[in-house]
Amino acid sequence: MPRRLPPLSERSLLLLGGLAVLATIATGTAIRQTVGGLGTATPPFVIVYEPEAALGWALLAFLIAALAAVAAPRLAAATATGRTRWLCLTTLLALVPGLALNAARHGTSGWSEIFVLGPGGSFEAKNEYLPGLPALSYGQGFFLDRFAELVPSLPVNVAGHPPALMLLIDTFGLTTANRLAALCIAAAVLTPAVTYWIARAVGLIEERARLAAVLAALSPMLLLLGITSADAVFMLVGALTAALLADRRVPVRAVGCLALAVAAFFSWALLAIGAWAALLALVREGWRTALVLAAACGVAVLVFDGVLALAFGYDPIGTLRATEAYYRNSAASVRPYTFWLFGSPTAFAALLGLPTAAGLLLAARRRFPAGVALVSVIAIASVAGFTKAETERIWLPFVPLACVAAAEVLRPAQVRWIAPLMLLQALVVALLFQTIW
Repeated sequence: MPRRLPPLSERSLLLLGGLAVLATIATGTAIRQTVGGLGTATPPFVIVYEPEAALGWALLAFLIAALAAVAAPRLAAATATGRTRWLCLTTLLALVPGLALNAARHGTSGWSEIFVLGPGGSFEAKNEYLPGLPALSYGQGFFLDRFAELVPSLPVNVAGHPPALMLLIDTFGLTTANRLAALCIAAAVLTPAVTYWIARAVGLIEERARLAAVLAALSPMLLLLGITSADAVFMLVGALTAALLADRRVPVRAVGCLALAVAAFFSWALLAIGAWAALLALVREGWRTALVLAAACGVAVLVFDGVLALAFGYDPIGTLRATEAYYRNSAASVRPYTFWLFGSPTAFAALLGLPTAAGLLLAARRRFPAGVALVSVIAIASVAGFTKAETERIWLPFVPLACVAAAEVLRPAQVRWIAPLMLLQALVVALLFQTIW
């Protein structure tokens, strides 16, 4: 019989993972610079090399990042601080550096320019949500009833998602760039607090759960792309759903199944939260519990969409088909599958923060349930090829899950070097690159 190869040591696994990240970045850069193509300016990233700074704001961002690097280790170790106060401080840890970093290039306009059409706005604004508001001019009932037919004529990001966010924008009058930006900022900075609750539901002890929240607050992906992207709303909705589904109590999980149905009405990608929860249950509780949970999630989504279909004429299957056709004929058509099979997870790992990504990899290696579940979901998402590139934004809902997994491996004392490293990365990216979102 052939001898079985010994499993990779953790050091070898991290080395191999680091080399894979570097090789993917080097390959993407080389191809782009020699023959062009791959569908983005800086593959495997969507960001564009474009150094720029508003001097005063850039200096302020540096100062706040330095203060946050000092505060973060203390916050991670502050297990004696009351929970409510601690969660408020963790929210501030995300809010203040996030605002400062996103003002480093253009001042406070950087917080909302992604949604501003015309002068002073982003070139990407035409693809965002506000230009889709005219489709609601005949009312929300008509919008839901004809959404599948409307998809080909809608802006890219509206067409790429179910209609929940547009309904939310219309219902609460978030019809200006500043109002929509405020929603995104609030969603992003509340996510670390919800990350704490996911960690507790997964079974992490108090100090590890607080570490998970601090890692989320420090993630360059959350600080840069969360603060200024509507996908921050999906991140928060996904995090709340994950916290409910990860709980072992049956009534809480039942609410989590309903939450997943609502979450999937915001973003198709949030169905991955259900897959994560089922895989978590499989590793933690066995296949029977996992099958029951997966079935319950499926039934909840079907019933929710069925009610919408009967009450408003919403066609979820037609919407999904229209969205897929739209996606296949978009920029995805010039992004080769083979490269982005590796490029998508590489971009996610790099912008997530390499220490957190390393912790996630080790958590999966040690067969911690949260790590195994998320690495499996990322692998499935990469192989499926439905989100080629832009994973720095589209995979924002995976950030809290990755931080929970990493907190099972990393230690609060390590935040002393993790915090300055990740905040420095965020500052460098903010000043050297146009992150688009």
